[in-house]
Amino acid sequence: MRIERVQLRHIRLSLVHPFETSFGRETDRDIIIVKAWADGLVGYGESASMAKPFYNYETTETCWHIQRDFLVPWLLEREITDGAELVRLFAAVRGHNVAKTGLEQAWWDLKAKTEGQPLARLLGGAKERIECGVSIGIQESVERLLERVGFFLKQGYRRIKIKIKPGWDLDVVERVRQTYPQIPLMLDANSAYTLADTGLLKALDDYDLMMIEQPLRYDDLIDHAKLQSQIKTPICLDESITSPAHARWAIELGSCSIINIKPARVGGMHQARRIHDICQKHDMPVWCGGLLESGIGRAHNVAICSLANFRLPADLSASSRYYAEDVVLPPWEVDSEGMMTVPSAPGIGVEVDEDLMDKVTVKEQTFSA
Repeated sequence: MRIERVQLRHIRLSLVHPFETSFGRETDRDIIIVKAWADGLVGYGESASMAKPFYNYETTETCWHIQRDFLVPWLLEREITDGAELVRLFAAVRGHNVAKTGLEQAWWDLKAKTEGQPLARLLGGAKERIECGVSIGIQESVERLLERVGFFLKQGYRRIKIKIKPGWDLDVVERVRQTYPQIPLMLDANSAYTLADTGLLKALDDYDLMMIEQPLRYDDLIDHAKLQSQIKTPICLDESITSPAHARWAIELGSCSIINIKPARVGGMHQARRIHDICQKHDMPVWCGGLLESGIGRAHNVAICSLANFRLPADLSASSRYYAEDVVLPPWEVDSEGMMTVPSAPGIGVEVDEDLMDKVTVKEQTFSA
């Protein structure tokens, strides 16, 4: 398949509620939507970048630069037959996985549409429904956090994840467990701790947690292995896993017991599937986290979650969890059982609301072969 034309759109969506983690507070999302044309069809992808380089070094501006000046011209120069070939083409640019993902996802959407298949099936997925969890940011008070937990449990979500940081950790978890003793509960530290905090992290073993996500440095594997050997709570790695090689190293070192696969963090769907397969071979469960994607990025996350080794509830919230208006029709929904349906239409399976896209566009640029 040869891509004939590519459009980049920098869009800005306002969040319904501010989202706070250990590295900052967001009130809106700056995202790059990629639209690609081939054989009379249109495919969509998303670079779920952030305005500031706190989660990783990429920003919306760096993604735009890398796509405009390197990746888009390369993509338009040649025919691409499979996902592995696209990964090899983009490999000349070191890193910049979020930038690569938007273009790679648009290619996958087109590929699925040309073959008349749902993207999930093209990737090898078999699930028709996906278990959904919800991620709750740091709140202004514990009472407000407990209120938010109760709200999402009533909506049917099957797992609660709460963000923690020094000063908002052990006492908060204790209060949540006292109020909700039976719920599946996990924590996300976003690299806020060090091995000096081992005693505190070990104390969390008393609260029957599903996992603690990325407690130590964003690029670390060694110290996580030391920590995992000292605590009972399973460690889940997120930021540290940016490639299939990192997943293999983490498994061999014993750095974690679970891996969070975010397509945007690892460079797209092909790399996400490779990490899934490596973990499946080693009987390590995976799940899909989120980067506050629009409905386009969420569609790709739903597709990857249909693979067999995604055994834990994903951060696949309804569109209304984050946005008053999403850029897809219909908006994503979670049913009363905490499940999201995998689309059966070809490609990502949702329509893009072009009128809304026009309203939220900050800038756009189109490139032709």
